[in-house]
Amino acid sequence: MNQLIKDKLDLLPNQPGCYLHKDKAGTIIYVGKAKNLKNRVRSYFRGSHDTKTELLVSEIVDFEYIVTGSNIEALLLEINLIQEHQPKFNIKLKDDKSYPFIKITKENYPRLLITRQVKKDDGLYFGPYPDSTAANDIKKLLDRIFPFKKCKNPANKICFYYHLGQCSAHTICQTDKAYYDAMIDDVRRFLNGHDDKIVNQLKDKMQKAAAEMAFEQAAEYRDLISAVATLRTKQRVMHQDMMDRDIFGYAVKNGWMCVQVFFVRQGKLIQRDVNLFPYYNEAEEDFLTYLGQFYQAQQHMPPQEIFIPAAIDADLVAALVNSKIITPQKGEKKQLVNLATKNAQISLQQKFDLLEKDYQKSQGAITNLGELLGIAPPRRIEAFDNSNIMGTSPVSAMVVFVDGKPSKKDYRKYRIKTVLGPDDYASMREVLRRRYGRLKREGLTPPDLILIDGGVGQVNIAKSVIYEELGLAIPIAGLQKNDKHETQDLLFGNPLVVVDLPRQSQEFFLLHRIQEEVHRFAITFHRQVRSKNAFSSQLDDISGLGPKRKQVLLKTFKNITAIKQASLEDIVALGLPQKVAIALKEKLEQTNQD
Repeated sequence: MNQLIKDKLDLLPNQPGCYLHKDKAGTIIYVGKAKNLKNRVRSYFRGSHDTKTELLVSEIVDFEYIVTGSNIEALLLEINLIQEHQPKFNIKLKDDKSYPFIKITKENYPRLLITRQVKKDDGLYFGPYPDSTAANDIKKLLDRIFPFKKCKNPANKICFYYHLGQCSAHTICQTDKAYYDAMIDDVRRFLNGHDDKIVNQLKDKMQKAAAEMAFEQAAEYRDLISAVATLRTKQRVMHQDMMDRDIFGYAVKNGWMCVQVFFVRQGKLIQRDVNLFPYYNEAEEDFLTYLGQFYQAQQHMPPQEIFIPAAIDADLVAALVNSKIITPQKGEKKQLVNLATKNAQISLQQKFDLLEKDYQKSQGAITNLGELLGIAPPRRIEAFDNSNIMGTSPVSAMVVFVDGKPSKKDYRKYRIKTVLGPDDYASMREVLRRRYGRLKREGLTPPDLILIDGGVGQVNIAKSVIYEELGLAIPIAGLQKNDKHETQDLLFGNPLVVVDLPRQSQEFFLLHRIQEEVHRFAITFHRQVRSKNAFSSQLDDISGLGPKRKQVLLKTFKNITAIKQASLEDIVALGLPQKVAIALKEKLEQTNQD
């Protein structure tokens, strides 16, 4: 704990509010709330903690706080700050998926759509449904029963669906508002479980068609009745009141939390949602943070009622979501919350050991690697490798590993611009200047460790660029391979020495994965560049065939062989003048003869 933190701890007020922990780069890495800021923030720097909390504390070099008027205000502010800053140590829901809804549009000729966004557009929404398959199955059934608009034709031009009896958005049909209002009401009743009216109508139509010996049409109605019955059996009825509810339960163990949500729609249990994550505060408070993100950050549509466990403050939940909040005390509703809690406990028990093992493995490798090199745990590692064949099509690549895992969105590819011939040192110098010159100019967060795929020469080049030219203080190490092209030595220090790296350690496996990944990425990029260059070279010196036209040819035909086999008309159809196309064909035919 540095002196700045010590001084700030003495100034903390005994009031509710939010606190923001920062790392050495000034990045916000955790946002929390507290009923008493002084007690909560001080607790991070006193006493012992589990591994994950120690990791958080080890990165804190400063903090800020915001005083609020109440605990509810602190909770709302915390949710907003998490959404704004996306701190890496805060709860991250397992995905950002949204559930599909069936929508009836507010138009003169209403349409049935499937959407994942609920907007304030006066449309009528039904759902959510557990997945797109379930929503599509229901929509297909509705499309066969209710003749909403399905085409893009103007009202005076009938469509294919009209002939099937599935579209009434035409002037020869019933198109008054009362007709569609009645149909919308039928859909609402149908999706709310009151499907007897529709089934009876289908039965009447089936019997009428059979009496008229229209057996194919009767079979169609029979299939529709069967589809309605199948839809009924797919959903388990939870309540006869047909209410929409979300039922929450959670369990905690060894610093991890699992939250289970049961979605009940129109009285039927349609799906559950499971999230498992590490937590750093009191379990009840982090559950509230999760719930706020669930409805606000992920934009889940709040139902009519939300059931929560007894330990959760219903007033705080009510501040987050505009639904009726219920803490069941007995009976079937209490059993539902208990069921969600039991499922959370089971999920936690099943997944905890594996997740914790993986977490410890990655963090252990990073911690041990930092101790071996005498640096802080390298949470962000950037690795470089060059690739060329006898100096042709030279490229370089950078991969990034964060917390022991690849961060592919941060990968970068570099075409070598200033180097002629096979000069690996000069290529490495150019790429490092470009990468870290930009980092210095734009004030970007530097990595905790730079890895160079190469030996003493490459690492020394990197040092001269990073330390002498750019004046940056970033640890640099080299990964040297043996004759079999396998990871062998880790080079580090001044002067460079081979670090004693146990071959069966997790840190060795981490470095091996990084070296293999940067090599793969560089080789793949080099092959792409070499292929394009080889393609372009055969198309050089053809009058009128510039870079853009070459690109069109490459995109269309993929290779020279395909162009040779293409007709003159095919080439002209791409927009090339006939004179240029003839010159191209002559050049390729001449190449064949040579």
